[in-house]
Amino acid sequence: MFMMFAMTSDSVGEIIKEVKIEFAVTNTQASLMHSLFMIGIAFSGLFLGFLADKFGRKKTLILGLALFAISCYLFMVGSTFAFILSLVTLSGLAVGVFKTAALALIGDISRSTKEHTGTMNGAEAFFGVGAIIGPILVAWLITQGVHWTWLYVIAGGLCTVLICMALMVEYPQSKAIKEKPTSLVDSLKLLKDPYALGFSIGAFLYVAAESAIYVWMPSYLICDASAASDIYSCYANESTQTLAIYAVSMFFVLRAVGRFMGIWMMQHFEWTKVLLLFSFMIMMCFVVGLMAGPTLAVFLFPLSGIFMSVIYPTFNSKGISCFEKRQHGSVAGVILFFTAAGAAAGPFIMGVVSDAYGGDAKYGFVVATGFSILLFLGLLYNAIAQPTRERLAMIEKREYGVDSTTPN
Repeated sequence: MFMMFAMTSDSVGEIIKEVKIEFAVTNTQASLMHSLFMIGIAFSGLFLGFLADKFGRKKTLILGLALFAISCYLFMVGSTFAFILSLVTLSGLAVGVFKTAALALIGDISRSTKEHTGTMNGAEAFFGVGAIIGPILVAWLITQGVHWTWLYVIAGGLCTVLICMALMVEYPQSKAIKEKPTSLVDSLKLLKDPYALGFSIGAFLYVAAESAIYVWMPSYLICDASAASDIYSCYANESTQTLAIYAVSMFFVLRAVGRFMGIWMMQHFEWTKVLLLFSFMIMMCFVVGLMAGPTLAVFLFPLSGIFMSVIYPTFNSKGISCFEKRQHGSVAGVILFFTAAGAAAGPFIMGVVSDAYGGDAKYGFVVATGFSILLFLGLLYNAIAQPTRERLAMIEKREYGVDSTTPN
């Protein structure tokens, strides 16, 4: 499921190129393909995340998948840009519904907060696989003379299969959900909770930095284009030129590999120390890549994918694990809201700053580097102060029956 929707969400760069030609729209208008999708996820996460707690994981999951499938199939009948944008928004709303249910379900089937983190890394690893498959599939469809909207038809077909699978699977029942159903008001109250807010801000900073790589890295890696016959010809050798061209793909590959490794890693090491080390390496990739310029950033920016791999799944799992299972859908929705906000706001702010300094993407990466520094400082505090230790220990004992004062 994570792989299926990543195929569409992370293909937006390839799709935007086709949309600009097909509908004769500007860059700003075409960027709505990304922005409205993220706005849909953000709205759904914040205002509909409680559905998984109120009506159960299975019903909410199927509802979200059904909406996503409908929006995908409707791409075949869309003939105007406005209609396409409405479908993109609907698909974002659908993702927010089924993803919060899926994230809550991971908590239901986990036997400890440590296992929760490992399972979350596994789920997000498949998202990473979808991020690799999607752009390749779009490019292949176009070279075969097939319209790009068939990507959504394929995703809709996979979604239909997932609905059939969800209908046949028996989901664990939560007595707490039945006795204390969560409402929208309860969900919104989580915005005041320091644990929900802390992990949400962390997710915002991480995604804002991450999206800088796949949105603006290609622009930053164009080194001295005005003086070169080819935009990448100023790199030292042919292999470096090739890496510059496929830098985004390499980033996605390393991120996916890192998340599969994270399944094992988060079972054997303390999560606060892992996140502190990896956030430091991300910060160094940004700082050195920015100071040294594109010729070194072409190696460091894609490399940051391996260090980014475990951070978001761990934020999700630990943030959700700080709450009772009956609240898992709601808190997952709050974190998802900040995630989508970071994905929308980060690249936008970078674009504004770059334009203010003559359109040079270097200045946008100053902003992204700032995000990475704030992320590291937050995780440094987390590793030293251990603000979640007691809360996670309490949840371990109450929800999972594990008596531990130092849960990982």
